[in-house]
Amino acid sequence: MRAWLVGELGGIDALALAAVAEAPTPGPGEATLEMIAVGLNYPDLLMLSGGYQYRPPLPFTPGMEGVGRVVAVGEGVAADLLGVRMLVGGRTGLLAERVTMPLAALRPAPETLSDSEAAGFTTGALTAHVALVVRGGLAAGERLLVLGAGGGMGLAAVAMGAALGAHVIAAASTPEKLAAARAAGASETLPLDRAAPDLSALRGSIDLVFDPVGGALVGPALSALAWGGRYLVVGFVGGQQAIPLNRILIKGVSVIGVRAGETGRQDPEAGRRHIHAIDALAEAGKLRPHIGLELPFAAAPEAFRAMQAGALVGKAVIRCDG
Repeated sequence: MRAWLVGELGGIDALALAAVAEAPTPGPGEATLEMIAVGLNYPDLLMLSGGYQYRPPLPFTPGMEGVGRVVAVGEGVAADLLGVRMLVGGRTGLLAERVTMPLAALRPAPETLSDSEAAGFTTGALTAHVALVVRGGLAAGERLLVLGAGGGMGLAAVAMGAALGAHVIAAASTPEKLAAARAAGASETLPLDRAAPDLSALRGSIDLVFDPVGGALVGPALSALAWGGRYLVVGFVGGQQAIPLNRILIKGVSVIGVRAGETGRQDPEAGRRHIHAIDALAEAGKLRPHIGLELPFAAAPEAFRAMQAGALVGKAVIRCDG
């Protein structure tokens, strides 16, 4: 079978499409899936050059979320799972034609989601839920500012905030991204220049900031917070930035780190509750990812380059079945 391999930490150019050994025969409590599609996330891109906090041993196959159909099951796994469309999760390993996984890494895909939407659903939705509900305590009627609102993570936060009844202000860098944010449920949109961001119109009015960008946005976003506001640190694709402690003190704000995947690893029972919550929202039609790019398996590097360029609206998905 074919899989994408990273043999050295050389960025996108180190990706190689290779013929590899067939996925292992499933053992007890395992299933083998024919992959349909894989959704890409920014950590996938960072891992290509060793820039993510988790550094898998070389060589590795990227891909942390996707959707596939069960084609074989191991001992103790019900045969009626054969042919079922399942969501697949892992830290790496999914950008392959077939994978063998423990049942704990699988769950039925919501029927409301297309194959491509299912492939790109879990990471963004789970991060948005853990950030806004668990860590941020977002309440209906509060004012939520989502930075980087045109990316896959930002659009998931916009949709989650809208589903929770918040007043969502989406900030993004292009008209296309702002349009996607409005379609996802934003109450207001704000054009944003990442190099020289201006959030002065929001000064002192925001209850909760969802920030997957960091960099030059940190200072203006802190100024936008009201007294006692909360700042969710979700990522720093725009670079890391020192946070001035005097402003945290003066405004009485809380700075909160968000790691949705680690939350589930530290507390598996809570992780299962969070997954159930996002799947229920998807089944109710309240949560679905925006797929901005869909490419065939052999074109995976092009999807990574689109992510790296920062112009992609929503999620990039690689089809494995064509």
